Amino acid sequence: MTGRGRLRVLLGAAPGVGKTYAMLEEGVRLSAEGRDVVIAVVETHGRAATARMTAGLPRVPLRQVEHRGVSLSEMDLAAVIERRPDVALVDELAHTNAPGSRNAKRWEDVAELLDAGIDVISTVNIQHIASLTDVVEQITGAAQRETIPDEILRGAHQVEVVDLAPQALRDRLSGGLVYPAERIDAALSNYFRLGNLTALRELALLWLADEVDQALRDYRAQHGIERTWETRERVVVTLTGGPEGETLLRRGARIAARSSGGELIAVHVTAQDGLAGSQPGELVQLRALAEQLGGTYHQVVGDDVPTALVDFARSVDATQLVLGVSRRGRLAAALTGPGIGATVIRESGDIDVHIVTHSAAGRRRTLPRRGGALTAKRRIAGLVVALTGGPLLTWALSLTRSPESITSDVLSYQLLVVVVAIVGGIWPALFAAVLSGLTLDYFFIQPLYTVSIADPLHMLALLLYVIIAVLVSIVVDRAARRSRAARRSAAESELIQTVAGSVIRGQDAVQAIVDRAREAFARTGAQLRDGDVLIASSGIPVAGPATVSLPVGPTARFELDGPEPAASEHRLLTVLAAQLEAALEVRELTEVASEIVPIAASDRVRGALLSALSHDLRRPLAAATAAVGGLRAAGSALSPEDRAELLETADESLGSLAALVTDLLDVSRLQAGVLAIAPIPVDPVDVIAPALDELGLGPSDVELDLDQDAPQVLADPVLLQRVVVNLLANAARYAPARTPVRVTTSSFADTVEIRIVDQGPGIPEERRDDVFVPFQRLGDTDNSTGLGLGLALSKGFTEGMGGTLEPEDTPGGGLTMVVSLPRLTDQPTEEAR
Repeated sequence: MTGRGRLRVLLGAAPGVGKTYAMLEEGVRLSAEGRDVVIAVVETHGRAATARMTAGLPRVPLRQVEHRGVSLSEMDLAAVIERRPDVALVDELAHTNAPGSRNAKRWEDVAELLDAGIDVISTVNIQHIASLTDVVEQITGAAQRETIPDEILRGAHQVEVVDLAPQALRDRLSGGLVYPAERIDAALSNYFRLGNLTALRELALLWLADEVDQALRDYRAQHGIERTWETRERVVVTLTGGPEGETLLRRGARIAARSSGGELIAVHVTAQDGLAGSQPGELVQLRALAEQLGGTYHQVVGDDVPTALVDFARSVDATQLVLGVSRRGRLAAALTGPGIGATVIRESGDIDVHIVTHSAAGRRRTLPRRGGALTAKRRIAGLVVALTGGPLLTWALSLTRSPESITSDVLSYQLLVVVVAIVGGIWPALFAAVLSGLTLDYFFIQPLYTVSIADPLHMLALLLYVIIAVLVSIVVDRAARRSRAARRSAAESELIQTVAGSVIRGQDAVQAIVDRAREAFARTGAQLRDGDVLIASSGIPVAGPATVSLPVGPTARFELDGPEPAASEHRLLTVLAAQLEAALEVRELTEVASEIVPIAASDRVRGALLSALSHDLRRPLAAATAAVGGLRAAGSALSPEDRAELLETADESLGSLAALVTDLLDVSRLQAGVLAIAPIPVDPVDVIAPALDELGLGPSDVELDLDQDAPQVLADPVLLQRVVVNLLANAARYAPARTPVRVTTSSFADTVEIRIVDQGPGIPEERRDDVFVPFQRLGDTDNSTGLGLGLALSKGFTEGMGGTLEPEDTPGGGLTMVVSLPRLTDQPTEEAR
C-alpha cells in the first residue's frame, strides 16, 4: 500500500448521538464492498445495539497496560500497522492513552496509521475540539481535559456531523440507551439539559459550516478562481447614516431571505478623518435595526469609499451589494463626476449591485471637512466653470457684438466671475476675473484682437473685476466655514446622543463613551486608566505613550492612540472627558446605593420579625402559659391523665417556641451576614441518614438512591443536615398519600448534588423565586406549619456553604429541590464523555 491514508471523522454534538454506531455501520458497508476493514478500538459503553454492530467485523486485539495496579485496555498500534488493513475503525479520537504508551494521544496513533497508508474512520465530540473548549465549558459547566488540535480535524479528508435532535437524545438517555440507570438523573439534570444540547448542536453545525466555507475558499484559491460562487446569498448593505438606511436594510433582508441560509451584512465606511460625513445618531438606530433583522453590523475606515466597500464585500464573499440612489442633485452630479454607485458597479465584478431608490434621493446633505475651507472638488468645479463658461460666453456675445453692447458684455463677464466665485471660491474666481478681463479687452474693446491697456480706465476695470471676485469669494468662504462648523457641531451633538442612547439601551456609560470615542475618531485603541488600573478599554490596547491623554477627575486619564487630533477634535474630546468624569461619579454613587439595598432588606426583615413575634409566636407561648397555669391552679386536684396531658401540651408548645426562635435568630444572622459556618469534608450519605431519623421517616416514606461512590463535599454538617431536614419535611408534607419521597445523590463536574423529589402539586415557574422569601407561605394559612422560613433558611445555608439550591419540575409532576455543593478540589473529576 502506498501513499498516505485518508482520515474520515464523524463529529457529534454530545455523547449518545450515534457516532460509534454510524462508524461501525460504515465499516460493515465497506466490508461488504470487499474492503479489508478491521476494528482497531471501539468503545461500546455497554450499549447493546453498538455491541451487536461489531459482530461482523474482525478485531485487532487490544493490548493491556498495567498502571498503578489497574489493567487498562488500549489500541495495539503496532499490531494494526502490521495487519495493514484497508480501513481501520478507531473510536474516540481525543482519547488519552495510558501512561507508557507509544503516543500520549490517540490522534497521534491515528497519524501513524495514516502515514502507513491505512485509511481511518474515527469519532469525536464537539467539546473535544481545542478551540471550542472554553465555549463548551461556558455552556455546560464541565471542563474538558481531553482535546484534539483543530488542525488535526481540519486536515481530515472528510468530516461529517452525526446529528440527532436534542429531545430525541434526551429520550434515548431516559430509555437507558446511553448511560446506565444510576447515571441518568444526574446526566439529564446537568450536561444533557435541553438548552445545553441545543447550544452544542448549533456549535457543531456552525463549525462544520465554517469548515465547508474554508474548504471552498481553499479550492478556489488553488484553482485560481476569483469569481464568487453563490453557494448562499451574502447581502452587503451600504449605510451612510442617512434617512435611506432603513429602506436599504429592509430591502437587503428581503433579498437574503429569498435563499436558505442567506446572510445580511450591514457596513458603514468611515473616512480617515473620523467624524466627517458620519451621523452617529442615525447609525446607532440602523445598527439596532440590522441586528433586529438577524444581520451583523461592520464599520470600516477608508477615504476611497467605493474601493473600501468593494474590498469589504469581497472579503466576506458577498454575492449582492445594496446601495441607495445618490442624494446629490443633478447639477452636483454633473460637476463632480460619477458617484459612489457608478464606481462600485464598475469595480464590483461578479458581485450583483442593487441601486435602490428612496425618498431622500437627489437632495443629499454633505458634511464639510474640518478646517472650514471649500473642498477640492468645489475648487475644481469652479475652474471647470471658468474654463468652459468663458469660451461659451465669448462665443455668445461675439454674435451680437456692437459698440452699444459693451456695457452688457462687461456685466455678463462680471456675472461669470461671481458664479465662479460662488462655485469654487477665491482662486478660481481670481483666475476667471483675469481671464474675463483679458478676453473682454481682446474681443470687445478697440482695437480688437489685441491686448493693450493704454487707457487707465481699462486697468481700473480689471482691478474692479479682481476686487469683486475676492469679495464674493470671501463671502462664499465664510458662509462655507460657518455652514461646516454648524454641521460639524450637529455631528458632535449626535455623537453625544449616541453615547446617551447606548447607555439607555443598557450599556455601561463609561464603556459606551470609550467605545464611541474610538469609533468616532477612527482610532484603533482607546482606554481609561486610573494609574495602573485599567477601568475601560476599546479596540487594540494603547501601547506606549498615547498621542491623546486627557485628565478625567482627580487621578484618571483618557487615552487615544493615532495621530494628533485637530483643535476642533480637542474640544469634543474635552466634552467626552467631562462625560467620563460624570459617568465615573454615577458608577461610584451606584455602588454606594447597592450597599444601601441590604440595609433596606434588613429593615424589611426586622418588620417581618416584629409581625411574627406579635402573631406566630403568640400561639405556642399562650398554649404553654395556659398549660402551666392550669397545673398551678388545680394542683393535686388533677388526675394523672389530665396532668400528663397538660405537661405534654406545655412541652410541645415550648419545643415549637424554641424552634421558631431558633429560625428567627438564624434568618437574622443570614440577613446580617454573620452566620457562623465551619466547612469540613462531609459525605452526603452521612447527613441524609440523621435527617431521616430526626423526622421519623422510614422506608415507606422515603426511597433512597444514594451514590456510594460520590465524592465528599466541603460543607458544614450541622447546617447541611438542617437543609435536608427542611426540604424533606416540605416534600413529605406535599407528597400524595402512599407515594414516597425520593432522595438521590450524584456527582457532575465539580459539584455533588442531593436531589429531593416529590410527586406533589409542584410550584408554578413564575412563583419559584417567592418560595425562598422569608415569611412566605404562598397562600398557606395553616399557622401550625411555622413562619415560612424553612426554604429561606435552606437557601441561605446552602449559599453560605458555597452551593446552590434550585427548584426543578419532577418528570410526571411534582417538585424536585436540587442542593448543589462543591466537591473537594483534591479529588479527581469525572469528565462527560
